[in-house]
Amino acid sequence: MNEEIRAKVDARLREKGLSRADLARATGKTPQAITRALNGGKDSGSAPPVWAAILEALDLHLTVEPEKGESKKANS
Repeated sequence: MNEEIRAKVDARLREKGLSRADLARATGKTPQAITRALNGGKDSGSAPPVWAAILEALDLHLTVEPEKGESKKANS
């Protein structure tokens, strides 16, 4: 994923008062996997090559936005 998406995810965690460890528990991933994904390191969750090519060919940009009505699932 790109820096904009990683920044929005970090901002959303802060808005919801969640830590990366909380996110790891909510997603069933390890805290290390969450840290790698959000820090943009190796295996940081890049878009699969086919999707990256599709988006580039169509001049599209992947973005992240909160759901309408903001579900409280993560805080449950």
